[in-house]
Amino acid sequence: YWDWDIWSCFGALQAMDVDYDEEVPADEKPAGRKVKGRGTEEDDRYAGKAGKFESLPEDDDGTGPARSIEGFVIIVSGVHEEAQEDDVFEAFAEYGDIKNLHLNLDRRTGFVKGYAFIEYESKQEADAAIKGMDGQALLDQKLSVSWAFGKPAKKSRRR
Repeated sequence: YWDWDIWSCFGALQAMDVDYDEEVPADEKPAGRKVKGRGTEEDDRYAGKAGKFESLPEDDDGTGPARSIEGFVIIVSGVHEEAQEDDVFEAFAEYGDIKNLHLNLDRRTGFVKGYAFIEYESKQEADAAIKGMDGQALLDQKLSVSWAFGKPAKKSRRR
């Protein structure tokens, strides 16, 4: 039933006999073995213009709110569970043009989870919304408004 014979395989195994007692110098690399992955060889992947990446301009002190791709994001907590997106939008639209608004819902109940993310194009608009709406009531519930993402304070590098 088999096309090969078990003893021919045994003979092939005997031909691959290796002497493990033989000493190999430590600085010699094994021949024929290629290491895979990045950083194993010198390459010019980041040479020239390819190594220059875009960055956002920094503020004076390097701390404060972090700018997202399209603008500045604030977080509104204390949103009433029965609030609609239009209620939040109308309350915050007077401070500037809202680029994005996320009002997350609980999948099980369908009610608002109690917070919202609002994105403004400029830092001034977002700051005005924080100052104007923090502590105010929306649907008889007090809101807490602050920056959603902040830049960490720069620490001095240890040597």
